[in-house]
Amino acid sequence: MDLVPSIEGLLLGDKGYLSAPLKAELQQQAIQLETPFRANMQDLRSPRYLELLQRTRRLIETVIGQLSERFSIEKVWARDLWHLVSRLNRKLLAHTVCYWLNRHRPDPLQFEFLVSP
Repeated sequence: MDLVPSIEGLLLGDKGYLSAPLKAELQQQAIQLETPFRANMQDLRSPRYLELLQRTRRLIETVIGQLSERFSIEKVWARDLWHLVSRLNRKLLAHTVCYWLNRHRPDPLQFEFLVSP
């Protein structure tokens, strides 16, 4: 619970966080945990809601993948907090600028042809 002290509302998780006790504990902190169900579980949520959750999760995973692969966010070697935060901010800003430059394309997260056609 150390990770969610300032979160309120909806929290998306993967199947690894599928746990009734965890969900109940988070509800006590005003957090609604949404996870995909396993194949053998019955899901009573509406199909439109499930599609929205899936699209949102896919977008989050795409951005995390780009930050890992293209911007090497996992390899931020810094000796102190100030340099760590500075380097992370630069990488996040670079990703945001790439998205902004592609904002009029059908898929603005497609960075392959940003520099060359």
